[in-house]
Amino acid sequence: MDEFTSLVTDLANNISNNMEFFKSALIKKPTLVYYKLNELSNFVGSRYNVKLEIHFPNSNKIYNTDDYGKENLSIIIDKFRKVFPIPREQIKQEAANLFKNAMVIDGYMYEGKEGVKIVFDDQVKSRIEILPGSVHLWVRIDEDVEKFCNWLMRYVYTDRLYNKK
Repeated sequence: MDEFTSLVTDLANNISNNMEFFKSALIKKPTLVYYKLNELSNFVGSRYNVKLEIHFPNSNKIYNTDDYGKENLSIIIDKFRKVFPIPREQIKQEAANLFKNAMVIDGYMYEGKEGVKIVFDDQVKSRIEILPGSVHLWVRIDEDVEKFCNWLMRYVYTDRLYNKK
């Protein structure tokens, strides 16, 4: 199984195993649910030598338990890395080949830092932000997103396997 697929499957299984707690705590303590979800995501991420975060850009989304771990994720490998280990154009080309209805552009090009942004043509302007040390998925994870993230883990974020924390 590809690494990103394994990561999100592991996260989904851990969320599923704790769903009863999330649903009951959500009634009175949604903030506790947020903290517990990220505690769980940090645990799962540590098994892959990454920091995994779940976000709720719209705070009301915390009430949609079916979406936990399926959108708005960040995977942080090395927040201090400024350049990609492969040519940025190669990342952009891979994204353009996979996401036909999206705009692939340079992003975060300041202070010697590189970045790529994929903006989808949908109602909420979903996007993927790829930085040398992290990827931020502000999009629902479908088959194409999963395939692309597996490619990123294999070709862009490989060094974390050799630099265990």
